[in-house]
Amino acid sequence: MKKQRVVVVGAGIAGSLITTGLAGREDIELICLERVSQADHAEAGTGLNVGPNAIKALKLHLPDIAASIIANSYPWQTWKTSITDGTVLTDLRIDSVADNYGIRIRWSELYTLLRTPIQGYIRYGSKVTSCGKSESGSWLTYTDGTGTKTRINDIDLLIAGDGRYSVVREHILGGPDSPFFLGVCLYRVLFPAEPDCPIYDYEQWFSGPNRLLAFRVPGDFIYCAGSFPIAADSEIPEEMKSPEVLAQIYLPPSGEPSDKAAYLITSIQRYFEKIHWARLQEGRLTYGGTPGMLLVGDSAHPMVPTLGQGATQACEDACAVVDEVKLALADNRPLSSISQCVEDRRLERIQFVVDFSREATDTMLHGADSVIGSLVKAEPPFLDRLARLYRDVPVPSAGVGR
Repeated sequence: MKKQRVVVVGAGIAGSLITTGLAGREDIELICLERVSQADHAEAGTGLNVGPNAIKALKLHLPDIAASIIANSYPWQTWKTSITDGTVLTDLRIDSVADNYGIRIRWSELYTLLRTPIQGYIRYGSKVTSCGKSESGSWLTYTDGTGTKTRINDIDLLIAGDGRYSVVREHILGGPDSPFFLGVCLYRVLFPAEPDCPIYDYEQWFSGPNRLLAFRVPGDFIYCAGSFPIAADSEIPEEMKSPEVLAQIYLPPSGEPSDKAAYLITSIQRYFEKIHWARLQEGRLTYGGTPGMLLVGDSAHPMVPTLGQGATQACEDACAVVDEVKLALADNRPLSSISQCVEDRRLERIQFVVDFSREATDTMLHGADSVIGSLVKAEPPFLDRLARLYRDVPVPSAGVGR
C-alpha cells in the first residue's frame, strides 16, 4: 500500500512538535521544510513564557518532549502586577488557576530542544514559493540555499506552521491578509542579568498605560517587553524610539521608580540598540477549510501576545493535529480529512483564546486606567476565564497510542 505523504512547512513550535509526534511511523512519508539554515536560529529571538495549558497538553500527548522542556527551563509560578513605584496591584499564583506551572525559556534554547530529535526529517534552507491542489492531492514548490527549485507532488496532508506570512496561508486566503492593529507598540529585548538584578519570575509594571514586563530565563538572561499606546492606524513614531523617551514614560508620578522598575529602565537604555520593535496586531482566524491543507500556530490564528498564548496555542494545535492524524491512520481514513477534523475540534477554543487575549490588552491602550484594569483581573470573572484558558486543553482520543 502506498504511504500517505505529509509535508510540514516550518520547523517552528507547531511544525517541530507535529513532526516529532509523527516521526518513526511506517505508514506515512514525513517531510519538514524549514526556510532558514540549521544555524540561523542559534542566537535568534529573545525569550518567551509558555502557558501552563501548553505544558499540560504536551504532558498528555508528547510526554518526552514535555519533560525535556521542563528540565531545560524555569517554571512560571507567579504573575505579579505593580505600578512602577512598587505598589503591588495583583499577585497571582499560577497553580491557583492551573493544574501545573508554565515555563520561561529562551527562543533559541526551545528551538534546539524541539529540532534536535527530528533532524533527519528537516530540510533546512527550503523556502516555499508556491502551492496548490491537483487531482492527486496538494503540491508545493520550494527553493534551497543554492537556488535550486524543487516540486513535491501528491501530498496527502500539507501542514503550514510557518507564521502569519505563510505562502500556504496566502494561497488559502486568496492573497495577503490585512492585519488589524490594536494601537500598541510592543518592543522586546534580551540582556544578561547583572549580579544585583532583582528580576526573577513573571512581572508587569505600569505607569499609566505604559507597561514593562520582564522575567529571567536560563543562561542568566532577562527578557523584557515594553509597550506604550500609539495611533492604531500609524507606524511607531520615530520620536518614541529613543532611550531617553523610553526612560521617561515609565517613571511614576512620584518620580522614584521601584528597584525592579529602575533596573529595567536602566537596562533598556543600556541595551537600546538590541531592541526589536513591533505593533500589536491580529489576523484572520482560519485553519484552512481546504481538504488536505491545514494551517496551525500563527499561520492559523495570528493573535496579540498579551496573555502569552501565541507559542502556547501552537503547542495545543500540534497536540490536536498529531492526535487526529493517528486517529485517521488507525481508521484507514485519508489524511486529507484531517483539515476539517482539526478545525471542528479547535475553532471554538481558539476563538475564545484570541478574544480573551485581545480583551486583556485593555490596560495597554490609550487612555486606559491601568490600576483599575489590573485590579479587575484579580476578581473572579477574569480568574474564571484564566482557569478555563489554562485547564481546557486537547485530550488524547481513546485508543490512540503515543
